[in-house]
Amino acid sequence: MRRPRIGVTTSHRSGWRIFPLVAFNVWLAGGRARRWVAGREASVSRVDGIIIGGGDDISPDLYGGKLVASARLDPERDALERRLVIEAMAEGKPVLGICRGSQMLNVALGGSLDGDAYATFRESRKVKTILPRKTVLPEPGTRLATIAGPAEMQVNSLHSQAVDRLGEGLRVAARDTGGMIQAVERVREPFALGVQWHPEHLFYAHRQRALFAALVRAAEAQDRSESQLAAAALS
Repeated sequence: MRRPRIGVTTSHRSGWRIFPLVAFNVWLAGGRARRWVAGREASVSRVDGIIIGGGDDISPDLYGGKLVASARLDPERDALERRLVIEAMAEGKPVLGICRGSQMLNVALGGSLDGDAYATFRESRKVKTILPRKTVLPEPGTRLATIAGPAEMQVNSLHSQAVDRLGEGLRVAARDTGGMIQAVERVREPFALGVQWHPEHLFYAHRQRALFAALVRAAEAQDRSESQLAAAALS
């Protein structure tokens, strides 16, 4: 049986070093990753699932927010990823959002971001490290709690923006100890989960590998469904 194909969006600036790590996690989970960058072809119909990766900040033009002076923007990437999320939802393809990708999942579905989240959530611990130094609390009864377990977990953190108003069909899946949203998820199919941290750096932690495994399982299910429909059409 072939490995599900997972399209992975990356930054022009940092994708060359991040993509191999994401691809490694996808391979461990049973999938096969292909890299997408703005300016090149990226087709939802040619993959079984999608990862919207981390990197640049999202332009506030997409959600009516205010520009923060420290923001690094890539409008071409914004347009690509917004299109991919919308098409994935329409075609029933699963999506995993990582950091920026979690925010894009929310924005593409009509939500907004807090451009200076740590100024709003002053009790949230501000850390910028790939090491697991931040505590997040999965919300009871969520898909995230089922996938990674309901107990608090230690994750890394590199973000300054965070989800504010939720997009259509999404709910909060985790918060940090200061109340800032750290994960969102779709309440119905197709599978869509966004986490504010970078699980690709935490491949040694089984709870973080479980996120990639959940995406690949959802992609396998989607692939089987498409194959069955094709077979039925030919019979």
